[in-house]
Amino acid sequence: MAKITVDDDLWALVEPLLPQHAKNPIGGRPWADDRSALSTIIFVLRTGCQWQAVRRDLFPVSGSTAWRRLRDWQRLGVWSALFEVLLANLHGAGKIDWSRASVDSSTVQAKGRGEKTGPSPVDRGRPGSKHHIIVDRCGTPLAPPMLTPANTSDSPTLPQMLDRIRPVRGRRGRPRRRPRKLHADKGYDARSNRLACRRRRVIARIARRGVESKTRLGKHRWVVERTWAWLHSFRRLLVRYDRLAMVHQAFLTLAACLVCWNVMQRPL
Repeated sequence: MAKITVDDDLWALVEPLLPQHAKNPIGGRPWADDRSALSTIIFVLRTGCQWQAVRRDLFPVSGSTAWRRLRDWQRLGVWSALFEVLLANLHGAGKIDWSRASVDSSTVQAKGRGEKTGPSPVDRGRPGSKHHIIVDRCGTPLAPPMLTPANTSDSPTLPQMLDRIRPVRGRRGRPRRRPRKLHADKGYDARSNRLACRRRRVIARIARRGVESKTRLGKHRWVVERTWAWLHSFRRLLVRYDRLAMVHQAFLTLAACLVCWNVMQRPL
C-alpha cells in the first residue's frame, strides 16, 4: 500500500487557510500535524477505505483524527476557500475557458442513509444521493459540486449551479463569474431555466424533449462526462457511506480541488 503525501506546492496553498493552534500551557497531548492529517484525508478519498483501516505505520495521524479535521475544516470553509484559490490561479494562468460551460448530475448509493438522501429512481428506490457539477469548456469545475437527495429533479438545480460560481479573480479587471453559453441535456429542459439563464446573461443551449436527437448531445457535453470520470476516480465518492451530509460535501469539494490542482500541473 503506497503512502499518499501532499505536494509541497499544494501544501503552500492549503497551509495559510488552516486555523492556527496555540500550544497548551499546561501540557497535554500534542496537536496532530495538519499536513499529515490532510495526507490521511486524501488517502481515504482516493482509496475509499474505512477510517479505522488507516494504517498507523504509513500515516502518523489516526483515521478518527483525520475525520475530525475533515469535518472541522468543512465547518470553517477551508475547502471552499481552497477551491477559490485554485480557480483564481487557473484563471490567472489562462486555463479556464469561459466560452462554454456544461452542467450535469450523477446518482450514487447511500449505504448509511443520513442527511440529503432519498429513494433513487435509477436504483429501485434504494437510498441514494445525487451529485451536481458545472464545468467549463475543458471540463474544469467552476463551482464545488452540490449534494442533493437522489429523488431531486435536475431541472430546478440549474439556477443554483449557476449561482454557485463565485467571482473568480486572478486577472486585472472585474472578476469573472458567468460563462458565455451553458449546455445541458433534456433533464434541464424547462422554460424557467431558459429565463434564469437569460437573466444572468448566459446563452442557454438546453436540449428540447421531442425535438433534438440525444445522439448530438455529446458534441459539446462530453467534457462533463470526462469530469465525472475524474471525480469518480476518487473511490470514496462512488458510494456514500457518510451519514453527515457535511462530511460527504467536504469530500466532494476536496475532490474538485484536486481535479483543479491536476489541471494546473498541465502545460498550456
